Amino acid sequence: MIERLQKYLAGVGVDSRRKCEELILQGQVRVNNFVVTKMGTKVDPEKDTIEVKGKLIKYKEKKHFSYILLNKPKGYLTSLSDPFGRPIVLDLLKDIKERVYPVGRLDFNSEGLLILTNDGELTHALTHPTKEVEKVYIVKVKGIPSSEKLKTLSKGVTLKSNYKISPCKIYLLKITNGNAILKIKIREGKKRQIRKMG
Repeated sequence: MIERLQKYLAGVGVDSRRKCEELILQGQVRVNNFVVTKMGTKVDPEKDTIEVKGKLIKYKEKKHFSYILLNKPKGYLTSLSDPFGRPIVLDLLKDIKERVYPVGRLDFNSEGLLILTNDGELTHALTHPTKEVEKVYIVKVKGIPSSEKLKTLSKGVTLKSNYKISPCKIYLLKITNGNAILKIKIREGKKRQIRKMG
């Protein structure tokens, strides 16, 4: 069964397809004792010897995948580790034996639905920019933005970092205690994007 190297690695749970592509580009993948850095290299996992970071990836049929829906609370990083020792989402899953990783991210101070899996193909399908998967956020903002401000935001804005945010959909859900509750739908997911849009 011949397939693209990054697809196979993601399919057996090495990491997401994007991370597997990064490993290949970094020269951390060997096929039959040769370093492979070319994207799209075809392999036959039944015959080829494949190593990632010096570790042999034994041939196996596509593994059984795990899918976890986590209601991430505030105060946890959407990460597999943190050099500063802050709490990470995996701290909430200590009973899970399989290695899983988050699909996308939520900020440290954000809460909401987060998918964790070891299915690299699903991760690729949900997070790769070309797939344009819509993400929905419910946001409480201080004050009540004018309809003009919401219209401007929905057309796309340029952040202080000179990064242009793509157009999005914004709905005013309700006003409570002088603050607004908005529903924001975006198709990209830059770091802290929703917070920076304010």
